[in-house]
Formats: sequence, C-alpha cells, structure tokens
Amino acid sequence: MLNASIITIGDELLIGQTIDTNSAFIAQELNRIGIWVRRRVAVGDVYKDIWEALDEERKQSSLIIITGGLGPTADDITKPLLCKYFGGKMVTDPGVLEHVKYLFEKIYRRPGPILERNLRQADVPDVCTVLHNARGSAPGMWFEGPDDRVFISLPGVPHEMKGLIQDQVIPRLLTRFPLPAIVHRTAFTAGMGESMIAERLVDFEASLPPHIKLAYLPSYGMVRLRLTSQGPDRETVENELLPFFDQLKTFIQDVLVTDTDEGLEIVVGSILKGKGKTVATAESCTGGYIAHLLTSIPGSSAYYQGSVISYANEIKEKVLDVPHETLLAHGAVSEETVIAMAQHARKLLGTDYALATSGIMGPDGGSEEKPVGTVWIAVAGAEHTATLLLNLRFDRMRNIVQTAAQALNFLRKFILAHE
Repeated sequence: MLNASIITIGDELLIGQTIDTNSAFIAQELNRIGIWVRRRVAVGDVYKDIWEALDEERKQSSLIIITGGLGPTADDITKPLLCKYFGGKMVTDPGVLEHVKYLFEKIYRRPGPILERNLRQADVPDVCTVLHNARGSAPGMWFEGPDDRVFISLPGVPHEMKGLIQDQVIPRLLTRFPLPAIVHRTAFTAGMGESMIAERLVDFEASLPPHIKLAYLPSYGMVRLRLTSQGPDRETVENELLPFFDQLKTFIQDVLVTDTDEGLEIVVGSILKGKGKTVATAESCTGGYIAHLLTSIPGSSAYYQGSVISYANEIKEKVLDVPHETLLAHGAVSEETVIAMAQHARKLLGTDYALATSGIMGPDGGSEEKPVGTVWIAVAGAEHTATLLLNLRFDRMRNIVQTAAQALNFLRKFILAHE
C-alpha cells in the first residue's frame, strides 16, 4: 500500500488558535482511493523546521502533502522554501497571474489597484506542476522528487484546499500510482457501550480473515463498528466483505441505528421524510444545537418546521405556555417542564412531533438535587409523550453535543415505536 505523510504549516496550529481540520479531510480522501496516511506532522512558520519535516517525511512516505504557508504575507514561506528544496527558480505563471487578476477585478472587487504582494501569488517554482486553485489566488504545486517521491503543496484555507484535493490532486494520484481498493462498511449503534458490544463480538471478530479488520469508534454515547478490507479491485473486495457485514449486524440488531456511515440527523431526517411527517424543537439547554444539526441537511425543510429556543423561563411561559405553577413547583429542569415544552411546541408549530430539552450544562448552576449534567428530554406526538433523563459528566460543550445526540436518537426510537 502507498504510504502518505501530511505536513501542516502554521504557528496558529501549534498554539491551538486554529484547529487542524485539513489533515482529517485529506486523510479521508486519500483513504478512499487506497492510500494509507502513515504520519501527520504540524510545524510552525520556521524555515528550518519545515525543511527538516520534509527531509524526515520523505524517509517515511512516498507521498507528502503539505498545507499552509502559501499566502501573500511575510510569514508565508512555504513556496520559496520548496523552490530552494527542489533546486528551482521562481517564475511567473501566466495562467495563475490571469486568474489572480480576475479574482481581484471581477470577484473580490476591492477598491484601488491590486497590490504587488497579491500579484506575486502567480510566482511559482519552475520545477513544479501548477495545480489550478479555482477557489482562491494561491495555486497548488506538484513536485516530483529524484527518489520517486511526490510532494504536493496546497493552501491552508480549508475551502481552497478541499477544492484542490477533489478537482486536482485525487485525479492525478489515480493516474500516477497503482492503488488498491479499500472498502469500509459501517454499522451505527446506540444504547450499548463499546466494551459490551465487544463482548458480543468476541467470536465474530476471531472468525474474521486477517485482512478484514473491525474497528470500534465510540462517540457521544454511540458506537460505530467499521469493517475494512482491501484488494486489487472494489467489486471483489465488496463481494467478500458484504457477508461478514451482514453477519455483524445480526449480533447488534437490537442496538443498530443504521447500516450506513451517516449521522443521527440524517437518519432521523430520512425516517421523517419517508413517513411524510414533520418535527419541531423546543430547546433550552442545547440552545438551538439540535436545530442546527437538523437544518445542516439539504432538503430538511421537507420535515423540519422550526424551533423555539426558550432559554429563559419567561419564554417558556409566554411562548410555549409552560404553566408558571409547573416552573415554581418543579423547576425549569424537570420532566413536567419538558413535557409541557414539547406538547405546546408541537401545537404552536403545527408538527407531527416535537422534541424538547432542558438541563444544566455547567460548569455552574447545579445543586445537590440537580447536579451539573442533569438533562430532561421529551418527545411529543399527537397521542403519546415520552421522556428521558440524562446524567452527564462532561464539560459544557460536550454535554450539549451529547444531549443533542441522545435527543435525536430518542426521537428516532419514539417515531419507530409509534408509527
């Protein structure tokens, strides 16, 4: 298998100011075409460190992909460094120059003349193949090393990097290297922990051929089970893997959410759309996060109507008609309150179902009776209402994400139970 290294460049990555999402995206795209990412390295905007990273990674991998350091400012040193590293000289690429002028004159439309530093984006080493960046001014660059290594330099801006990977890099890699087919099949489970699932699958895992691997991927109370195999062609690999995947599903049928690698927001949306039903949300502690997940899916307007973010008790009373007496007697974080929130949200927004949340996300606000992490969830339909109590133990953001995941799964189970 072809090994790859990813080098990300930028001081902002090392101090935590920017989260490196580029490496994850590149690794996923490479894996799809049969390239294994062996190492991921982050270095700052330091000439010596970048040079040493290039030397080290060329010992480890046949493909080295670099992101960052291609902008127009003084700290963007990747391009001149690569020029020297591969023994070239800087030249102006006419195609890139034309593209830069087009962007600044027709797309960005910034007042005043184009700065010289922006025009210098068209300068590239004469020893590289230029990769057209349709989404920005910094071109990608493809270098062939004397030791048959391939180095690819891409902008650090995620939107631009993704376009180059998909439009330029992947097609070229497919013609440059003989690559195996890698096939994944993923089962998405909820309601059972990783270790308990592993206990169920001891004999199944032992029966797998050596080249078929089972991975456990836990996240926010859910566990993805991924079977992976590889071979010379996709059809052969898929035909071999499918019976094992079908067998895997028989061991986890009671906790299986879906047998495709997709999020709960997609699963719930598909169920609602398939049944011609609609849902609304009434969110307190999650602050609209569930609405964000549902509306991140194209076409969600077919089944998602809207949300009331009733963070304050006054909004719970005035908009969602939660009785003042209920709040006084039981508090905002209570089963009685989320029932009222869900039932009134369903009527207010005219939907078949409504999902409500109220809880204490932390780090403050808890009490002995209701500690941080106490969350109530309710789902209301025309004839039934159900509730779920969570006792979470994480930081604020993870509590919110965990609540959203549990709430969507609770909604999924409610719909299927009362169809």
